[in-house]
Amino acid sequence: MGQTIEIDEAVQLGDTLLVSTDRSFTGQDGAAYVPGGITDANPIFPAQLAQRLFKADPTVNHVYVMSNTLSIRRPGGWNDASIDLAKQTISNFFRFYQDA
Repeated sequence: MGQTIEIDEAVQLGDTLLVSTDRSFTGQDGAAYVPGGITDANPIFPAQLAQRLFKADPTVNHVYVMSNTLSIRRPGGWNDASIDLAKQTISNFFRFYQDA
């Protein structure tokens, strides 16, 4: 149940992964999040998505969400496994049940 978010593009720039999706999470005003910030108690979509990214990969230390693009910082850089995990976390954000 729920709909999969399509990843249009994921580009690595040093410690930052820029992910473009087919779904908007915010308006033109972006929102920045850090672990331990207000994401736990904040019910809005970008905060909850940032929280899921922090939980999926504890190395991630900053998420910026603006419209349909996420900027995710991971000190030490990205490898194929960490990129796939971030993409999967984003893709499944609106999914309530995973395929069996």
